[in-house]
Amino acid sequence: MVGRIERWTGAGRLLFCLWRRHTRHRGIGARGILNHSGYKRLSGVSMFQLDAHQKEFMDTFGYLHFPGLLDDRIDEITEAFDGLLKKNGGDDHEGLERLAVAPFINHDPYLCTLLDDPRIQGIAAGLLGERYQYWNSDGNFYVGDTRWHSDTQWPEPIRFYKMAIYLDPMTRDTGALRVIPGSHRFGEEYAETIHEHLSGKRDGWGGLHGSEVPAIAVETRPGDLAVFNHSTKHSAWGGGKKRRMFTLVYTGLHTDGRDLEAFRKIIRQHGYTTREVFGGEEGPLLSTATPERLRHLQNLISYIPKAA
Repeated sequence: MVGRIERWTGAGRLLFCLWRRHTRHRGIGARGILNHSGYKRLSGVSMFQLDAHQKEFMDTFGYLHFPGLLDDRIDEITEAFDGLLKKNGGDDHEGLERLAVAPFINHDPYLCTLLDDPRIQGIAAGLLGERYQYWNSDGNFYVGDTRWHSDTQWPEPIRFYKMAIYLDPMTRDTGALRVIPGSHRFGEEYAETIHEHLSGKRDGWGGLHGSEVPAIAVETRPGDLAVFNHSTKHSAWGGGKKRRMFTLVYTGLHTDGRDLEAFRKIIRQHGYTTREVFGGEEGPLLSTATPERLRHLQNLISYIPKAA
């Protein structure tokens, strides 16, 4: 079994009871949490799409795992990742703290082609619709533990999904992504209880260390893809000093109203300009873009402020 309940005292028992109530209400049993690695190909990779069960799984539990999805590209991906991180201080990294570069894939021609991969496109379209938009990417050397958190404000102002690609084997006790299923569903008792007691805290909840909180460990090897809702509580425990991982983040097309206002606020918070996002007109994100890719860059093209 991928995940197990570590301790059945206090907060651990409460979490499990809340989760069981949550899944029963939605008609999904505990066994369903393991049945998420399949996907649908209608006639080869060009017709890649999520099926109804996967969409329901993401809606209910807040994550998906695709073992071996990118096996055919992982050697080239790893080479490009290492080269780009080297250009951004990777050689000088001593493993004392996390090294993060963002935006990341935007500045490498090969990594930009991930945006054109039918498998990536199919997942993004399945979760956000055909007008999905690429938002951001970060490349990392992770160090040590990462506490429980969400990657967005609570409640989320707009929806984001993160695709995570780990370039080293990750197990439960060596830094694998851990998620608390259903913790993204703000406004519901289960998710609100987790957020109130757990988010950002060092010591977990109810006497549990963060590593003991009941959760699913999404154990991965190079070539796997993990996807999760930005609101899903996630963490990592027991990792080494140079865990290589990068992400692709997607959102919807924001054209007006509160969603657009929230998106522009997020841009301001990041401090991004066209220099950071595009690297100028000759940067690979735009210079190598197909018409299809450009359709999914409209948020960035329209709203990222020009560099001074």
